[in-house]
Amino acid sequence: MISNKKTARLAGLLYLVVVITGIFSLMYVPSNLIVWDNSTVTFNNIFEHQTLFRMGLLGYIICYITFLFLPLVLYKLLKPINHKYALLMVALAVVSVPMALINIQNQYNVLSVMSGENYLKIFSNEQIQAQVLLYLNHYDNGHLITSVFFGLWLFPFGYLVYKSGFIPKIFGIFLMLGCFSYLINFIGNTLFVNYPSLGIASYIQIPASIGEIGICLWLLIIGTKQKRVD
Repeated sequence: MISNKKTARLAGLLYLVVVITGIFSLMYVPSNLIVWDNSTVTFNNIFEHQTLFRMGLLGYIICYITFLFLPLVLYKLLKPINHKYALLMVALAVVSVPMALINIQNQYNVLSVMSGENYLKIFSNEQIQAQVLLYLNHYDNGHLITSVFFGLWLFPFGYLVYKSGFIPKIFGIFLMLGCFSYLINFIGNTLFVNYPSLGIASYIQIPASIGEIGICLWLLIIGTKQKRVD
């Protein structure tokens, strides 16, 4: 008989790093710097707060490097429940990491455009400002595509949690619902031009947020409710 608590708490710690760095890089920094319909304001915000923008880049990279290891630890914890679902969970999670890291290049391109190098003098200020917002839009589009896999991995993860017997089933239900939250928002943004302006995306995302933050805190604080045999 061996305890799952150390494995569960390691998974919880990794998840906490992902959640904190994700909230900072994907929500806090953009909300304070980017004005999607005003390239001049966005340019000035980033120029005046480059440290915050660069911290967002670093946080993003830490987030996804940590996320690379998270499903591997969860696999060790959950594979006795259903080996095939555990493998599927890992595959769907891990494939999103290189996509996300390649996509962050668009934000590094923002820094290049704003660097003031001599070769950029052929562009007017308005053109440079427009390029900054264009790269940010490229990044946003890349993140939208990657979000498909952010959602898909939650379904096998939620199923394994639901069937585990040592983690509350409610977290598994929210995680599986969270899969559909990501997919609905992806489809909505793809099919409807005015989808972001409807203001429903954040509400649709609620099950995913409850499931992921909830399971993170449970694993970190409680661990597991019982022992299992390897």
